[in-house]
Amino acid sequence: MKLIKNLVSSTLILLSFSVHSQDKTFKNSDETKAFSMKISENFSKMKIEESFTELKKFWPMPENEIDGLEEKTLKYLNLLEDRFGKSNGVVKIKEEAIKDFAIRETYIVKYSFSAIRLVFTYYKSENGWIVNSFKWDDSFSEEFK
Repeated sequence: MKLIKNLVSSTLILLSFSVHSQDKTFKNSDETKAFSMKISENFSKMKIEESFTELKKFWPMPENEIDGLEEKTLKYLNLLEDRFGKSNGVVKIKEEAIKDFAIRETYIVKYSFSAIRLVFTYYKSENGWIVNSFKWDDSFSEEFK
């Protein structure tokens, strides 16, 4: 737990000193939903570079951190396809909101032998909706709760 706290603190410090590439916002939640589906479909087609290029436009995170995440994603998804088989499409499984200022959407990319989960969180900033966080993992079993 202490390691996580230190990691979070370090990340927050980096965020405050780093330049980010986000320069666009979404006008409304319909645009965020369309964006989530587009990125999820890109993941299912292994269009990872294209996905991260789009994410950068709306995600106020340092560009070098996004690039690092993209690099790791490319590495693991190439292995994943060998292990899980071919992609069989995308399913939106959940949408949650906190009042009118935060949205979280969860998608599943199905493969022949398993699946991955993509989670998008959006925040309504002063200028419009932005990507607050994005993650993917193979822990879709958590969705049975």
